[in-house]
Amino acid sequence: MTPETRELLMHVSTATLCTALFKRGLRNQFIQDVRPLNPGLPNMVGEAFTLRYMPAREDRNMLSVFQNREHPQRQAVEQCPPGAVLVMDSRKDARAASAGGILLARLMQRGVAGVVTDGGFRDSPEIAQYRMPAYHCRPSAPTNLTLHEAIEINGPIGCGDAPVFPGDVVVGDAEGVIVIPAHLADEVAAEAVEMTVFEDFVQERVMQGHSILGLYPATDVHNHHDFAAWRKACGR
Repeated sequence: MTPETRELLMHVSTATLCTALFKRGLRNQFIQDVRPLNPGLPNMVGEAFTLRYMPAREDRNMLSVFQNREHPQRQAVEQCPPGAVLVMDSRKDARAASAGGILLARLMQRGVAGVVTDGGFRDSPEIAQYRMPAYHCRPSAPTNLTLHEAIEINGPIGCGDAPVFPGDVVVGDAEGVIVIPAHLADEVAAEAVEMTVFEDFVQERVMQGHSILGLYPATDVHNHHDFAAWRKACGR
């Protein structure tokens, strides 16, 4: 992802990105049932770095496993590149935490762009105060070892029913998280910016009492001219 594309994606919504991907036949890129712990932050934008959990087997997941510095969960926290988004496949199971406040604090201090799980986080009240975006299904106090074994770093995963490949571009806002295939990121970002400008114009007209008929979607030539004049006046 280029710096220019990252900057563009900082200013568009996941809803607009969903429409841009829908036009390209991609209908299942929005991660289902995750929400931000800290919705007041700017957009989360970064390339995906993944961690996959499998169901825990009790004889393999005692607290002593964390003494191993090569433990995949610990290594994911230390290997996730600055500017990337750590995306965790927790099988949509929030009965035990995917991670907690200390691990997320480490990611934040390392400059990671954000973190997403289709499970839950423990220490969620503290995470909600962090300056790093974090998305989960719901709070979950039990340690991840209760139900999850971290088994693979940076391979293809599913997160909230969305396919995620390492290097895909992940964007989060107050509404949720969408995954853009890496090869489409530049063109989708550029189109989403244009869509956003037009939708801002439509929103303004609707708030002034205009009908959406002939206005949205853009089918009326008169409205095209009206939009061009509005855009010029706004400097957009």
